Amino acid sequence: MTVKLFYENPYLWEAGATVQKVETKEDKIRILLDRTIFYPEGGGQPSDRGWIFGEGFEIEVTHVSGKDEIWHEGKLKGRLPEVGEPVRLLLDADWRYENMRQHTGQHILSAVFKDLYDANTTGFQIFEGYNKIEIDYPGELTWDIILEVEKRANAVVQADLPIEVEIYDELPEELKAQLRKELSEKVKPPIRIVKIPGVDVIPCGGTHVKSTREVGIIKVVNFYRKSKKLWRIEFACGNRALSYLNELLADYWESLDEMPNKNRPLSERVRELKEELKSMDESKDALRRELWEWKAKTLLSRAEEVGNVKVVSHVESADMKDAQAFVVYLVDKNPEMVALVAGKNYVIFAKNRDVEGISMNELLKDVLREVGGGGGGSEVLARGGGFKASPEKVLELAREKIRRHLS
Repeated sequence: MTVKLFYENPYLWEAGATVQKVETKEDKIRILLDRTIFYPEGGGQPSDRGWIFGEGFEIEVTHVSGKDEIWHEGKLKGRLPEVGEPVRLLLDADWRYENMRQHTGQHILSAVFKDLYDANTTGFQIFEGYNKIEIDYPGELTWDIILEVEKRANAVVQADLPIEVEIYDELPEELKAQLRKELSEKVKPPIRIVKIPGVDVIPCGGTHVKSTREVGIIKVVNFYRKSKKLWRIEFACGNRALSYLNELLADYWESLDEMPNKNRPLSERVRELKEELKSMDESKDALRRELWEWKAKTLLSRAEEVGNVKVVSHVESADMKDAQAFVVYLVDKNPEMVALVAGKNYVIFAKNRDVEGISMNELLKDVLREVGGGGGGSEVLARGGGFKASPEKVLELAREKIRRHLS
């Protein structure tokens, strides 16, 4: 079993240890030590990062995992370590300390949500730049509610309350009654109880700061509903809160500078821009309809009549999505019509629903048997591509088959 020095002193950034096991896989190395200051990933907190130094080698630790036996994984420089060798451990202290601040901040935030709104925290995760909790709350969260929670949470931070950790083999009934959440059956002794006097009592296996003041600041940056009663709250603490807000403000002001009207608030400028885009889209749609009308007239004037059906055949330069929109418009507006349109390695066959005696899907299959490719569709519209012939050849074959079907 690995001795967990991070529980004895979470501020211990450097220590010595002895190699117990070594495993290698491709360019990675896994190493087991008799004791460690590296926190393994778990309970929503990411693993520590840092370095392991030995004589003639260095390991950049990128991931740590395990419970009883804690394995350190990373990239090896130099020779392979040997069992029994002494090594020196060095944490990425900034990474660990910020994670301690985030984790402690989560305890405070979750406790305030529970106290004010009886909302239990059902999930927690620390990410690179922010954190998230998920709370069970059937009501409607608003920024006013979030502000109330933030004020209470940051008052706890400013109160400079101690973070107390106690270890139990079995919890006294009096202590069980104080827990923010009931103790899960999955939690086995020894049970670590983390207390913030007058604020929170909860089992937790993470690392925490000594005082609430060290959290620095707790700021909710986003929230949204995930299900009927589940809300996701994204937040940041300490330096990560400042970094997140700086990135947000930089993006805000840069976005505002891109607007024709650069005056705040950005939301009004966005609404103005959306109205302009809507007006432009309406104008574009009107112009497209007018173009389609003229294009349809031209194609109809060149249409071949097979029986009482007009067959329009056209090589299109537009992409398939735009071509299909026009084809659908064309056959919809003109009874007794079949439209055959081919573009750069695509073909669209469509007919007005009044046309009987031929299926567009079957027509496409007949053509593709001779020119290759694939595709499919329905009775009234089919699409294909990948054929080994020119668009003109594909259309010529389609016209011949229509003549045979309809004559």
